[in-house]
Amino acid sequence: MAVTTTTDTVVADPAPTATRTGFRFLRGGKTRAGLLILAFFVVLAVAGPWLAPYDPDAMSDQLLRPPSAGHWLGTTQTGQDVLSQILVGTRGVLVVGFLAGVLATALSVLIGVSAGFLGGAADEVLSMLSNIFLVIPGLPLIIIIASFVEDTGDLLIASVIALTSWAWGARVLRAQTLSLRRRDYVEAARATGESTWRIILFEVMPNLTAVIASGFVGTVIFAILSEITLAFIGVADISHWNWGTVLFWAQSNQALAQGAWWWFVPAGLCIALLGTALSLINFGIDEFVNPRLRTAPGASRTVRMRVGFTPVARTGGQDRPEPPAFTPVARTGAPTAPGEPGKEHQA
Repeated sequence: MAVTTTTDTVVADPAPTATRTGFRFLRGGKTRAGLLILAFFVVLAVAGPWLAPYDPDAMSDQLLRPPSAGHWLGTTQTGQDVLSQILVGTRGVLVVGFLAGVLATALSVLIGVSAGFLGGAADEVLSMLSNIFLVIPGLPLIIIIASFVEDTGDLLIASVIALTSWAWGARVLRAQTLSLRRRDYVEAARATGESTWRIILFEVMPNLTAVIASGFVGTVIFAILSEITLAFIGVADISHWNWGTVLFWAQSNQALAQGAWWWFVPAGLCIALLGTALSLINFGIDEFVNPRLRTAPGASRTVRMRVGFTPVARTGGQDRPEPPAFTPVARTGAPTAPGEPGKEHQA
């Protein structure tokens, strides 16, 4: 019995390169841009007091001068250098933001993951605690505390912001943990006799890393904006320089009415750039977690397969329609004449 087939050359996709299978988080343009901007501000926070050309508290006779060679960002109404205030104030902004982010993230992970995995009475108690802290307003609480505390420093503000901003992240982590607690690998770990905390640390937590990182970045953004807001309205200690303090003194001395744009525009630009950097990092985390948000390289070159046709290799550059796909036919006996029935059947 002879079997005749049609030989079609199928053009296969190229093998995935190391770039396509690499670490997607750092490959994203948004992530790289956000990390570069954030690294710039981190360098300013660390080396700002040494890079500042003047003492930010020192007064001079250069009153309300626009940017010049001697003062790159101009001076204030009392002759203080604006650039020095911006450089020295960067550290306070980042310290409050990241400290509050670390504390709030630790609380949200501890309470949210524990509530979702343990269940039962523990879940009820921890969920009730999260709901209570979820409705506590952060800024009014800090204002009340500041009225009773003489020194409202960065540590106190960061602690209060962390205590009032962990509940939302805990609820998100609880929901994610509930979806993971009955997975096959978790049940397999239980069947092998693994302890509860070992399962949480080594089976559940690795699958929550991206969600935790996204919550941390969001908390840092909220803490930075809260710190600047408190300094701008005069609740925080205005003797400690940060970008909100610069805006507070500019607003108090009518910088806008006097046309001294250099007094408040640089601080506003720094706030916008830092918020943009953290938002870009957060977008990069979202794209890393959600495959639907990823931009696949070469997506415009994807060939859509048509039902009923087999892709073949074209030679000679001729533009002719693709031949239909044929099924191999098994022939029995002698070849039949065209149109003679009953001599062949499909294999």
